[in-house]
Amino acid sequence: MNTTIAAYGTWNSPITPATLTANAVRLGEAQLCNDVAYWLESRPDEGGRNVLMYQQIGDTARELLDANTSVRSRANEYGGGAYLATTDAVYAVFDADQRVYQIPLKPAAVKQDNAAAPIALTPKGDYRYADFCLDAKRARLIAVREDHSGVATSHSEPKCELVAIDLSGNLNVQVLVSGADFYSNPRLSHSGEQLLWLSWQHPSMPWDATTLTLATLNAKGATQNLRVIAGGDGESVFQPQWSPTDHIYYVSDRSNWWNLYRHDDAGAVPVVAMEAEFATPQWVFGMSTYGFCGNRKIFCTFSQNGEWQLGLISIDDTHTAYHFSALKNPMSDISSIASSANHLLFIGANAQQAPALFHVSTQAVEHSGTPPVTLIRRSQEAKIEPGYLARPQAISYPSGSGVCHGFYYPPCNRDFSAPAHTLPPLIIICHGGPTGATSSALNYKLQFWSSRGFAVLDVNYRGSTGYGRAYRDSLKFNWGIKDVEDVVAGANFLVAQKLTHPEQLIIRGSSAGGYTVLAALTFSDTFSAGASLYGIGDLTALAEDTHKFESRYLDSLVGPYPATKQRYLDRSPIQHIEQLNCPVIFLQGLKDKMVPPAQAEAMVAALTDKGIANQYVTFANEGHGFRAADSIQTAISKELDFYCQTLQLHKAQR
Repeated sequence: MNTTIAAYGTWNSPITPATLTANAVRLGEAQLCNDVAYWLESRPDEGGRNVLMYQQIGDTARELLDANTSVRSRANEYGGGAYLATTDAVYAVFDADQRVYQIPLKPAAVKQDNAAAPIALTPKGDYRYADFCLDAKRARLIAVREDHSGVATSHSEPKCELVAIDLSGNLNVQVLVSGADFYSNPRLSHSGEQLLWLSWQHPSMPWDATTLTLATLNAKGATQNLRVIAGGDGESVFQPQWSPTDHIYYVSDRSNWWNLYRHDDAGAVPVVAMEAEFATPQWVFGMSTYGFCGNRKIFCTFSQNGEWQLGLISIDDTHTAYHFSALKNPMSDISSIASSANHLLFIGANAQQAPALFHVSTQAVEHSGTPPVTLIRRSQEAKIEPGYLARPQAISYPSGSGVCHGFYYPPCNRDFSAPAHTLPPLIIICHGGPTGATSSALNYKLQFWSSRGFAVLDVNYRGSTGYGRAYRDSLKFNWGIKDVEDVVAGANFLVAQKLTHPEQLIIRGSSAGGYTVLAALTFSDTFSAGASLYGIGDLTALAEDTHKFESRYLDSLVGPYPATKQRYLDRSPIQHIEQLNCPVIFLQGLKDKMVPPAQAEAMVAALTDKGIANQYVTFANEGHGFRAADSIQTAISKELDFYCQTLQLHKAQR
């Protein structure tokens, strides 16, 4: 096929801003109850509404609630764990008022209009709920509650507790456990006599140090005989769970790697011991990386070198011996494992396929085989030909005194080629968190750039997950230093490899990634332009004005505040604006509580006063991250226009 010769960065692409949201949803929180699958899908075309879906396995997917209802928890601001599906009812947090509702299910087989009218179970008030388990024996739910009542007047933090929610409809909520700064994962034994939960205290984040506690329940359902069975300083515990035989399992990073363990009277018993991650940072409630297939099998996902795989663990009759094997599967990004006696669900994606919800029969899962999967729901129906999709290349390169990892995407568009002896502009992408990770899964927001003739480096800078605790901890007290070293080293590495133009280097990032962008632009002279999406320019302002969940996050990333305030000032781009000399675009939701708009506004004002080209694009109804279709499309269109103007790519097409 003949191709058009055109400069890199100016190619016309079928991946338009509309492609990013057309018939697109974000899938999450898969659950199974007997033979019925449930999940949430966030729909940009409906303003980011979270729709609760259900499907009898083998039947048609349907919405459980009316078109005006969004299911979303705002506990810890990031939410998650917003519903629980049971045989007789679904319990869900409605976004509009953050109350918990019971949605009774009709006794007939699942069909259209299966749900009866919702019944409120919690009183009106400034409360947020998440992460439920059913205590059928006592006709109640056990959940995490975040109590914001009185916060506005007292300037104190919201209180986090484990509570019991009466199912009788009398709006009675009883506190079961309190005293820790944070709680998650309340899980009741099948006998109904014992309760597990995770907790952690400021200044730790859940990937730093969590405590796993076991308690018995007395005749009145109150907790007693509390004892810590895992976790503590320097150990992160993830997803405690009861097996069908009431054995306790959990993931811990005590070995440097998040591996799976069983608890017995002697302590932690390794189930799988390998250099792989069987967990991911707990930014939201309800995360799941493994589930039981009856009494003798565990279906799981694990990550090695930034790529996720499926695995199967066989358990002997005494729960003392295990056999692990990786399963053959084309997916490289896997999440939201859900299981029941006969069925398994997971959300999977790879470099050619956007995330989708898949079903697997437990009977079909065998060691070292390729389990047959059935598609339930795609996140996007867009059909982009492979000739427009760049294939990610996993790379590692030296940075500072260590090594950094990432995925490199060359320019890719079957209709275009560049003039001989020219090099493409580079976009370096900084993921959020900073405790998080990027992946090689198909991402049209990234392919939007590579299909226009930009090279892209998606960086898992030091501090990212998926490479063991030591790599994750290497950013401690070094945020703004090592992450900046890594993105600068990545750009220089690709320049040295003659894979990018040395004077056309762009850096973009969101949230914590936006801070790395602004720090790299301020404390290095590597980049030609930058884009900060709801990013951080003033570390002191963030330390003094953010929500409870992250209010002490910077203690470990930068240092205790205000004891090390000078360090915050030294690393804040807003304090060194004289060193920032290239154009920046800022994209900001005006309802953002995690990184308030004042952060972007201060940077914009400082750059404007200095005469540095900048642009400030705001979204009145968006918070931390853009959910509505028009916001997503506008943001990337404005960003492209800004790069075209800055790099003088006058023929760029949208």
